[in-house]
Amino acid sequence: MPSEPTIAAVLAGGTGARMGAGLPKQLLDVAGKPVLRHTLEAFEASAAVDRIVLVMAEGHHEAAWNIAKAANVTKLSAVIGGGATRADSSVAAIRWAQEAAGPGAKLLVHDAARMLVTGRIIADVAAALDEWEAVTAAVPSSDTVVETEGGRITAVPDRARLARVQTPQGFRLGLIAAAHEAAAADPGFTPTDDCSVVLRYRPDVPVRIVEGAERNLKVTGPEDLRIAAALLGAP
Repeated sequence: MPSEPTIAAVLAGGTGARMGAGLPKQLLDVAGKPVLRHTLEAFEASAAVDRIVLVMAEGHHEAAWNIAKAANVTKLSAVIGGGATRADSSVAAIRWAQEAAGPGAKLLVHDAARMLVTGRIIADVAAALDEWEAVTAAVPSSDTVVETEGGRITAVPDRARLARVQTPQGFRLGLIAAAHEAAAADPGFTPTDDCSVVLRYRPDVPVRIVEGAERNLKVTGPEDLRIAAALLGAP
């Protein structure tokens, strides 16, 4: 293993309340396998990834290990607890990675619910970190996006300048650790992803975009499960 490995942090700390299924959405089956298994298999298969750390909702760690064992996911090094927010889960993964690797290591942060991530996207994000310190997968916005207030449109940004952010997002470990440390001292900021933390607290560091894919959808509600199954060719 290289001295500065590429670590994939798979965030599965949510409880899936919007799915209404009574258990975390990452444990629901799609095409005969749990959502989490699809995701872990993608990172296991990637030559760009050396180790995986899974941030999992408390009470479901054993289930996660069982899923990984059934899929022969040999790169999974740890299943750890997250926190109340997505940022808390990211910080937990960052702290684990800091103990496992040096500050120059690559950290890929991925939402477990993006179960259809491709090997090409994973490889492209990891490779971009050879030149850049912060990277995200994204796709151009095909829809017109508007700003609203009080139930009315207040502005229509130029669609050509808009993109929809996906994961994985990749960072040099020292950078994302320092950015989250600064965010923790700012109670007025609630980040929804890790690139926004870099943009706010390290504006001197450009965030590079690599091409995502429409297929790399995020499973959030029941309809997304049906779409994912269809994309996998399930009956």
